[in-house]
Formats: sequence, structure tokens, C-alpha cells
Amino acid sequence: MLFDTHVHLNADQFEDDMEEVIDRAKQAGVDYMVVVGFDRVTIPKAISIAESHENIYAAVGWHPVDAIDMTEDDLKWIEELAAHPKVVAIGEMGLDYHWDKSPKEIQKEVFRKQIALAKKVKLPIIIHNREATEDIVEILQEENAQEVGGIMHCFSSTPEIAEQCLEMNFYISLGGPVTFKNAKEPKEVAKVVPINKLLIETDCPYLAPHPYRGKRNEPAYVKLVAEKIAELKEMSLEELEEHTTKNAKKLFGIN
Repeated sequence: MLFDTHVHLNADQFEDDMEEVIDRAKQAGVDYMVVVGFDRVTIPKAISIAESHENIYAAVGWHPVDAIDMTEDDLKWIEELAAHPKVVAIGEMGLDYHWDKSPKEIQKEVFRKQIALAKKVKLPIIIHNREATEDIVEILQEENAQEVGGIMHCFSSTPEIAEQCLEMNFYISLGGPVTFKNAKEPKEVAKVVPINKLLIETDCPYLAPHPYRGKRNEPAYVKLVAEKIAELKEMSLEELEEHTTKNAKKLFGIN
């Protein structure tokens, strides 16, 4: 069985066929998923999907691109939702220096506030990092994020940075890019990260793996990610599935 630790079934791209997408995932052996909500629109949708499907869970947080829009009321709301039985993580949160909607200082402040909140509600965190690795690592260290740990979602840095994150009680999650022919770093990371600290994801509808690159991604395709990592780690697909699912359940507190 497979566990897709990061999906956006709450995205507009799945509005017309979400149930079919979930069925295809089940047929591909994807038994568990976490739907990630990151603003006022996507959070209620994530919880609604989790409530209506047995093995689908939700994460609630505030995306760094929209950090400038977050209010104290939003933070309070996320804290309240953290008590929901299907909410298993806070996030995605972090820093995104690719888009310039939210100034860096505001992104950092919102990031720190969410780490503090996660420690308060005792839930792991899901980290979004785009072109901000140094600042992300620094903030995680300064805020003692290892108390709750979490996921470096769609990890795209070096094996050395992966090592630093592992030391801070984080799991490394790999998605579609590990299957791209020209993507050297994710492959190197897949080889060196210990199997008990590895997770898999799609980040659907984005980052579809080869041979669907450029098309809409969906949870069924997480199997392609698993197959590639199993090949890189020279282990059976079944072994990789077993470990990554066990890791995700342990992190999210799912029995």
C-alpha cells in the first residue's frame, strides 16, 4: 500500500472528477493521502474531503506566497482546526522567494508564528521551500522546530541539506522530479536518505512524474515515484511501499 503525503485534491483542477481520481488512486494501491490546505479557500475543502473519505487526512496552514494576507484571526482559526480528528499536520508553511507577492520579512514572521503554533498543538509541520533553503534551515533551527519535526515537502536541495534536515527530526519527501531524466540531485538524495526517514508524494495537480510530465498530476502516479526510488535504492517496490507508509503513519499519528 502507498501513502501520498501531499495532495491538493482541493484544487480547481479536480473539481469535475475528484471521486474518479480517488478511485484511480485506490486501484493503483494508494491507500492513504493527506490533502493540504493553505488559505481560506483550500483549508475548508481539505477538511471536507478528509471527513468524507476514510483514509484521507488533512493538513492546515498558510502558504508563504500569501503570507501578506494572513491575519491573527486566520492563525486562531488554524489553531482551532488543529483539534479536528482528521487534521494531522500544520502546513504547508515556509518561504517562497520565487514569487514576490509577500515580502521576505513578512514570510519569515508568518513562518515563525506557524512553527510556534505547531509546537503548541503538538502537530508536525509541512515545509514549502522555493529558492530559500538557507533561511528555511536557519529559522527551523532558531525556532527549535525539531520539537515537532515534520516533512521537507518535495525536497529539491542537496544531500548535505537533507542531512541537516534529518538532524532536525524531519523526513525527506520526494515527488515527481525524482523521475525526471535530467534531475540529478533528487536521485542523489533518494540514494542517501535512510529508508526510515523517507516519504513519497505527488503534490498533485503539479509536478507530474515521467512520462506524464507537463500534464495534470494525480495521486495514482505516486506509484511511479515509488518505483523510481526503489530502483535507486536497489530494493523491491514492496519494501519501499512498506517503509514509506509506515513512516508516514508514524509521523502523522495514524494507527
